[in-house]
Amino acid sequence: MAKKVEEIVKVIEILKNTVPEHPYKSKNPFHILIATIISQRTKDEVTYTVANKLFAKYPRPADLKRASVEEIAELIYPAGFYREKAKKIKEVARIIDEEYNGKVPDSEEELLKLPGVGRKTANIVLSRGFGKKAIAVDTHVHRITNRLGWVHTRTPEETERELMKILPEEYWTEINTLLVMFGRTICRPIAPKCHQCPVAEFCDYNKRKKK
Repeated sequence: MAKKVEEIVKVIEILKNTVPEHPYKSKNPFHILIATIISQRTKDEVTYTVANKLFAKYPRPADLKRASVEEIAELIYPAGFYREKAKKIKEVARIIDEEYNGKVPDSEEELLKLPGVGRKTANIVLSRGFGKKAIAVDTHVHRITNRLGWVHTRTPEETERELMKILPEEYWTEINTLLVMFGRTICRPIAPKCHQCPVAEFCDYNKRKKK
């Protein structure tokens, strides 16, 4: 186990020096929450564009709850399922403004009560918005940690549990943004660029390809 943890840390440090920084810099918990809801089944570049457009007009929960579902839908188009997301976004803004005094809750238990919020979204808000120790597992994190051989899991929920056992806590907050960018640029879902990968020598998937 010690050797595995040592190798994981080495891979993370290499990626920190080679992977582009995540383009979404906001530390505002409300903006992170809404942007993450928008991001579900939506390309990252679309998410950032429409989220910035939405927040430029409605920056706070009190502002956003007063917008119509139709206007929200128009602002977040062409995000996937934009009409359904618009309804959730309006309701989330209302709940936060009226039940949490305009402040996003900083506990997983309370975040999971919000419409459209699952474990991934909650952990992204906790880690990026509040700097708390939480591992946000999306499709990139799930795919890449299995390819590398850090975990052998079937679902993101299993991946989160297993990573909590082996990943030093100091890396919990940043692992999502790091692997998201690695997944977008090198370790892509289809046709990963293994020949350009800075950590190919540590990757189980790459080793199997060579056999």
